[in-house]
Amino acid sequence: MIRKIIQIDSKKCNGCGACATACHEGAIAMVDGKARLMRDDYCDGLGDCLPHCPTNAITFVEREALAYDEEAVKKHMASQGRTYTGRCPGSQARSLDKTQKTASNDIPAGPSISRLSQWPVQIKLVPPHTPYFNGASLLIAADCTAYAYARFHEDFIKGRITLIGCPKLDAIDYAEKLTEIIRQNDIRDVTLIRMEVPCCSGLEMAAKRALEQSGKDLPFKVHVITLDGKIKE
Repeated sequence: MIRKIIQIDSKKCNGCGACATACHEGAIAMVDGKARLMRDDYCDGLGDCLPHCPTNAITFVEREALAYDEEAVKKHMASQGRTYTGRCPGSQARSLDKTQKTASNDIPAGPSISRLSQWPVQIKLVPPHTPYFNGASLLIAADCTAYAYARFHEDFIKGRITLIGCPKLDAIDYAEKLTEIIRQNDIRDVTLIRMEVPCCSGLEMAAKRALEQSGKDLPFKVHVITLDGKIKE
């Protein structure tokens, strides 16, 4: 598969080892005084090592690489006597408690509260199979829509599992990941929210291909948001 993965420039590497220490999965090791990516399937592509490199020797590339294999990482870490603490906390799948609060506990009820019910939300970060997908109404949204449309949480996120992305900025095709999510889970329906700008059509096309490739006939609705924050009729 084509995915984002780190690349280490051995000429820039000064051998400090900070990246190897920062890597949660033990994907990087020091070999002959230089940092080296040991196996593609150990690298989650989240880049925790990047900010720790003092010489900017580590960058992201898009290339053919094995998918991240968490079970292989666990065995690898255990063989080194190290404890696997899980992927970057920011990418850990979790459900969020959206029980409506009342004035009695000083948290205002109503449309001002967040309606997001799960984490993560980025398409490229969310695991394809997690419990919160079971029986879910799926919302696929372009990044900018939540900023343009004022009632986004109440009108779209509420009651749905939310996935966001921007095909122009990420420069990837989301169809493969979305196909996995729809095919492997009991998704009830899919709603897609995009901006009216042409580049946003890539997200809609990816969702349509994913539905087709999944082999499932699910209710699918598209809403287009105008630049002045209205739903285009």
